Amino acid sequence: MVVDHIGVVVRSLEEGIQTWTNLFGYHQSSDVVLNTRQKVKVVFLSKADSLPVKLLEPSEASSPIFAFARRGGGLHHVCFRCKDLSETVADLAAKGANFIVPPEPGEAFNNHKIAFFLAGHLNVELIDTEEKAGWETASSGSQ
Repeated sequence: MVVDHIGVVVRSLEEGIQTWTNLFGYHQSSDVVLNTRQKVKVVFLSKADSLPVKLLEPSEASSPIFAFARRGGGLHHVCFRCKDLSETVADLAAKGANFIVPPEPGEAFNNHKIAFFLAGHLNVELIDTEEKAGWETASSGSQ
């Protein structure tokens, strides 16, 4: 497994994009995508020679990240990309990982499956694709 991106909760995608652009030199590299299952809007940011950052904004009050965003947000998850999601989920579950979101289609990854589990107090997302919805490959280089 390799780290694919980090996820950061923000109150507003617009403000989050501006902050990450002005302070860290990132730029928007994907469309804004509505994840209807998790009730969040997400966008990917990138910067040469750095990990992508996925900003998450709650799309409604029933979003699992709504209260976190109201408190100001912050680091939400680390995403690992693996070769085969089903095999990795089975392996990690056998090792005691407690999946809080079992494999389900992820709109931000062109509906390739995603899963979430807790490692201590850290949310870990798993994916097995490099695809990101609306990724602007021409302006961002490689994913």
